[in-house]
Amino acid sequence: MDIKQLRAFVVLAEQGNYRLAAERLCITQPALSKQIQALETLLGTRLFNRGRQGAQLTAGGQRLYPEAQTLVDRHLQFQQHALRVVQGAAGRLALGFGLSSFHLAPQLVAAFRQRFPAVAVGLEDLPSERQYQLLLQGELQVGFVRLPVSAPLRATALLSDRLVLAAPSALALRAETLMARFNTLPLLQLTPKRGRGLSDQSLRFIAAHQLTPNVVQQAGDIQTLLALVAAGIGVALLPHSVTHIVPTGIDILPLSGDATEWQVGIAWNPQQPDALRDNFIQVALATVQAP
Repeated sequence: MDIKQLRAFVVLAEQGNYRLAAERLCITQPALSKQIQALETLLGTRLFNRGRQGAQLTAGGQRLYPEAQTLVDRHLQFQQHALRVVQGAAGRLALGFGLSSFHLAPQLVAAFRQRFPAVAVGLEDLPSERQYQLLLQGELQVGFVRLPVSAPLRATALLSDRLVLAAPSALALRAETLMARFNTLPLLQLTPKRGRGLSDQSLRFIAAHQLTPNVVQQAGDIQTLLALVAAGIGVALLPHSVTHIVPTGIDILPLSGDATEWQVGIAWNPQQPDALRDNFIQVALATVQAP
């Protein structure tokens, strides 16, 4: 059964006149008659009584008309939805983000939703290393990750982050004496499995400054690490972006020198065409670059 036949049936039922229905469908009257006859043959019943009063629905036609109208409306809705999907204005967008993009990612999602309110956005906290994998597998469309990324992924930098030392306020550490006392401080670390990027960054910083850290404990997530610092268990090397979620009782001390800074950006897999993803990237870059 052709949707054109159903549409012809619905329009003729509404117009009650072959000429008016043909004009609305932008076809000739013979073409309209052919579509109606084909539909009647397929259904095995007459749908219209033809006479001086035009085309009037038969009893069977009256019973079939409501469902036919529903199907035609659904077909139109599907066409409109499909067009929005193809244009990247509808569907679902899967995003990953990390601590460094804790504030920026939601801001860019909000800007995108203003432009494309019909898009459902999923935002998941994931380590950069895991985001790389999911981008390659097609399970993420865009990731807010530590740069650089490896081919075939592509990325654009959005911001810089840097290492700081989170210390219990009770220690009353001073930034100017921090490096001299570093080796004597009980150091807390995030497990490499949970934060490979931060772990590697911390190791580069330690090596660059020829430090010998006194590691006393590891934690599986940033919140636990901060809780341990606040409890006075030790200090921790963390991204500066952690200041957004630092509880009371913790001092954030700046670090300087080599291996203290890195870039964060959005990454995607260009091998997988995706208009929805491309729209998000365009909005994100325009929002970041706006005055």
